[in-house]
Amino acid sequence: MRVFNGLPKLADQRGCALSIGNFDGVHRGHRALLQRVVEVARQRGLIAAAMTFEPHPREYFAPEQAPARIANLRDKIEGLRQAGIEHVYVQRFNRDFASLSPQQFIQRVLVEGCRVRWLLAGDDFRFGAKRAGDVALLRSAGARAGFTVEEVGSVLLGGERVSSSRIRAALSEGDLALAADLLGHSYAISGRVLHGTKLGRQIGFPTLNLRVASARPALRGIYAVRVHGIGAGALPGVASVGLRPTVDDSGRWLLEVHLFDFSGELYGRLIKVEFVQKLRDEERFESVRELTAAIQRDADRARAIFDGATA
Repeated sequence: MRVFNGLPKLADQRGCALSIGNFDGVHRGHRALLQRVVEVARQRGLIAAAMTFEPHPREYFAPEQAPARIANLRDKIEGLRQAGIEHVYVQRFNRDFASLSPQQFIQRVLVEGCRVRWLLAGDDFRFGAKRAGDVALLRSAGARAGFTVEEVGSVLLGGERVSSSRIRAALSEGDLALAADLLGHSYAISGRVLHGTKLGRQIGFPTLNLRVASARPALRGIYAVRVHGIGAGALPGVASVGLRPTVDDSGRWLLEVHLFDFSGELYGRLIKVEFVQKLRDEERFESVRELTAAIQRDADRARAIFDGATA
């Protein structure tokens, strides 16, 4: 896979089969769409490509109303890779890009930038300044510019549309089983282990610290987790996603993971944290002593989950 920040200066002469979207979470609905892109690309000798945006357009226009992020950019790109996408165009969403008219978007981005030959669009796809462009305009432009547009409907699960919004709601409510059904896999966050304040070591619960890239992550609280990327198998542990109100007033989100029966330095290591079950919401305690006791209870519950006992 090749990842481009923006569009390639010299796009591949073969042209591409392309889909455009935020692809937050790369869920079942996205993968059904991407499977079609890969299928057509193989049939026609094109590159299977996807275009996504950074930041999310709603983060640009109304940051205070923007949806929580399901996945960071790294995990999104990995999801696209697993779906068979060969080229990913990460388009910076800024004032210049947002001001492109639908016709400019088609000519500069699709035709000249991507060399699109075949485009898959959802039935609600909108593009260009003020979201003025739609699928009908794409079809008309494609007939003149030499690319085909195929429209795709929604993927349903349980009679309802599979969407990033449903996944966000499930994660917010702690329903990891529903989130996994909609995603097609367990919910997880990847990142590199950072140096922290070392408070966990001082209270007997050393942690691996990962930065939460989004201003509003999709889930918050205390969880039983498995960690991948350390040795051959997954390691069990307990994790907190939150603002650490007992010991930190910076407002900075952090993912902290305490691994059971593990010791060692992992700074800089890329790991993936798989969320298994929610234990409780994040709380503010009156003292570090109370916080330590709560962490011990959380660890005991998480161990019981992994041992097959009733938590």
